[in-house]
Amino acid sequence: MRRSWQGLKEVICTPRTARHRYFSMVPTLKLVESEVIAIGSDDYYLLGILSSHQHVAWSLAAGTRLGIGNDPRYNNSLCFDPFPFPDPTEAQKTRLRSLGEQLDAHRKAQQAAHPKLTLTNMYNVLEKLRANERIEGRDREIYDQGLVGILRDLHDRIDTAVADAYGWPATLSDDEILHRLVDLNRERVAEEARGQVRWLRPDYQNPAGLVATAKGEQGAMDLGPKDSTAKTPWPKSLPEQIAAVQHALSDLGTATPEQIARQFQRTQARSVKPLLESLTVVGMARLIDGGRFAA
Repeated sequence: MRRSWQGLKEVICTPRTARHRYFSMVPTLKLVESEVIAIGSDDYYLLGILSSHQHVAWSLAAGTRLGIGNDPRYNNSLCFDPFPFPDPTEAQKTRLRSLGEQLDAHRKAQQAAHPKLTLTNMYNVLEKLRANERIEGRDREIYDQGLVGILRDLHDRIDTAVADAYGWPATLSDDEILHRLVDLNRERVAEEARGQVRWLRPDYQNPAGLVATAKGEQGAMDLGPKDSTAKTPWPKSLPEQIAAVQHALSDLGTATPEQIARQFQRTQARSVKPLLESLTVVGMARLIDGGRFAA
């Protein structure tokens, strides 16, 4: 496990499906199951960005929904991969790193002091607090145990710091935030086409400092061909095939049988489609427009 995370002692994790979108640092010695998204970074600066209202607004708009409660689902290919992170100064990074660490430490400290206190409890009360609802009864107990007033203040400070890192006003509406993020995403796509990539972990992702060409190839400093990620072998047993298709659909968010088939070695859409239809019957997928399936 430690080798697979390139020496990281902890990584950022979030539930794949949850009413509230929150991110926490989790030790890499703990194995996370398939319904937890793990992001390969131990930088509390990134935890701060991901915990911001700006990123949560993006993930709610870009992600899918699941279940009777219609809970938001964090699909990393839709919510994380295309998200345009800000380009902060070192001072802004340091500020966000400190706030991210404070947020993570605060929640863990309150949960350690009150073992029955859950993050869902805390964020349910925070939602009511932001809506100016009365906090009473069990909610008042959760408010006191979780010090939810401090939790709210930490999130407010993170939101302001992230807005500052983008160079935006802190009072933007969700619609204005989304429009600006979409515009910034387009700018980043154009940058990468010109060879400028803003690596989140440059020491690991691009240790040699290679520069891409306009066609997305590595520049003259490259020491050899780029490694290509091998496709996953197609499982032999039917239960394993169903599980593999379900996991692939969860990662993609929405996909056609052809797109799912391309994730595996030596399989075709005609083998994948019946499995997707089976997942639809049991409520683990749904058919949408254009012959596509959604998680």
